[in-house]
Amino acid sequence: MSSLTQLSSNKVFGGTLTRYSHHSQTVNGEMKFHIFIPNLTEKQKKKKTLRPLVLWLSGLTCTDENFVQKAGAFRVASELGLVLVAPDTSPREIPDELKGDSWDFGVGAGFYLDATKGEYSKYFNMYSYITKELIDLLKTEFSEAVDVTKRSIMGHSMGGLGALNVGLKAPKGTWASISAFAPICNPSHDDCPWGNKAFSGYLKSEKEWVHYDPTYLVKTVHWETHILIDQGTSDKFLSQLMTDNFREAVSSNHHVKADIRMQEGYDHSYYFISTFIEDHLRFHAKHLHAHA
Repeated sequence: MSSLTQLSSNKVFGGTLTRYSHHSQTVNGEMKFHIFIPNLTEKQKKKKTLRPLVLWLSGLTCTDENFVQKAGAFRVASELGLVLVAPDTSPREIPDELKGDSWDFGVGAGFYLDATKGEYSKYFNMYSYITKELIDLLKTEFSEAVDVTKRSIMGHSMGGLGALNVGLKAPKGTWASISAFAPICNPSHDDCPWGNKAFSGYLKSEKEWVHYDPTYLVKTVHWETHILIDQGTSDKFLSQLMTDNFREAVSSNHHVKADIRMQEGYDHSYYFISTFIEDHLRFHAKHLHAHA
């Protein structure tokens, strides 16, 4: 019997976008996610073709709905035969005292880490949710449609941070490619208020901060890794995203092939994402094909 509860389903560009909820043991409560499964040709149906996965991680204040409603990804995903999955950004069923009183900490701001501090450690385990529970769920519930062994990851802002961390921390061959829009690149830096607030709130020790900081993690990668980053030059949060710090770190590691593009005049919004989402999906499709 399925562990999923279907909440909605819509046909889009020939494929199906479905929203589900399920109980998560990792975050001790209900979680929701959207999954887009492109349509198969008759030839593919006969061959029982499985489609590769691209996982999207959203940013601060977002839910599983923002990307599917605003990014404009389905036409290209359908053309390329990519399954898209967009989970929520944090646990929701948590004690009131853990929900936070600001938009950049607590509910909607899980930072895709595993908390080690106090009561937060019972609920804020988004890293394990993304890397294990959700992947295992997709493998079990969508085994006739999705090949989770062929997967890439991307995200925006806090979700870009999450995508970089998940991709860079994983064993060789886990993710075919990584991409991000306006990611928080160096959250442990003193000049990154978002990262400092989250890390000091969720993690016991400052020694743990580097384990969720892409600027440090990218130096530790010892196999070929492909990354695409787009960053708008008119992003009002540009000063704390630390793109240049990540670029410098990448330059010292020949294993990492990173295309970091500064996009003139673009901001931090989904207008920016929707402009370049096709590039990112084609980037992932290329590497997923090579990963086959």
